[in-house]
Amino acid sequence: MSNQPNILVVGSINMDLVVRAGRMPLPGETIIGEDFKTSPGGKGANQAVAAARLGANCSMIGRVGWDAFGQKLLEQLSENGVNTQNVIITPKQSSGTAIIIVDGKGENSIVVASGANSMLTPDDIFSREECFTHSPVVLMQLELPLPTIRATIDISKRHNCRVILDPAPAPRSMPPELYHVSVISPNAGEAEMLTGTLAIEERVDKQVASELIARGAETAVLKLGARGSLVVTSDGHFYRIPSYKVDVVDTTAAGDAFTAALGVAIARGMHIRQAARFANAAGALACTRFGAQQAMPTANEVTMLMADQPML
Repeated sequence: MSNQPNILVVGSINMDLVVRAGRMPLPGETIIGEDFKTSPGGKGANQAVAAARLGANCSMIGRVGWDAFGQKLLEQLSENGVNTQNVIITPKQSSGTAIIIVDGKGENSIVVASGANSMLTPDDIFSREECFTHSPVVLMQLELPLPTIRATIDISKRHNCRVILDPAPAPRSMPPELYHVSVISPNAGEAEMLTGTLAIEERVDKQVASELIARGAETAVLKLGARGSLVVTSDGHFYRIPSYKVDVVDTTAAGDAFTAALGVAIARGMHIRQAARFANAAGALACTRFGAQQAMPTANEVTMLMADQPML
């Protein structure tokens, strides 16, 4: 497998409006923030930038609005090496936006206004079938309309692409057919939304991941934050991957860095256990910087962290 694999991302593109505060406001409360920034984001775009920085040839299918944010978002993707030929500019529609509050511990709360992302249709996917012919791995999230996600899974299977689904934001009832992917990779909160059980310790972690396998996924990879990650496969193997120790500044980009790194590693032919280790390191490094796309690490940085903190 090439060290510079092709990755296709079908997903959301947002402008993040980020404010830092000492703590999260209570309902009905106004507090004073510490600073404010606009930052290109969206789970799809974040993963595309992360994959490109990790050495993949990354292309993206998505939509932005006919506005200043849309132009800036396209420029940011291109500057980071993402092929935007199949990102559609949508007239009379705003670009997606996300309002993010980051507290003093680096934890975040996010509200998303989908904008042009909600206009990406199954026809947009089917008319770009050639994008799937040379992409062994397709990354997806749930910030797009569900029919578009179904279409992407269907066409990926037609071309033997491995689909990695990051089920975020997780719905309370996800359509059964969306579980039938190569890898499903929720964090603990998303896994609880999907299964009704919170991953809190080793026995329960495995139960939650096994439930995702029973629903149709070939492999489940749980992102467990400071507890690392857990891999469970449909043939009965499971691997617990410890976390990397870093100074956490902002967790906004951690999940997207993890998912992108997992996809790049799988596309390079790594065993799923090694792929999860690589993804843990990428996610950890993303926590050491403020923001989303600007926080994504390079392949060299990930390799250095893994060398500094070797694991058996």
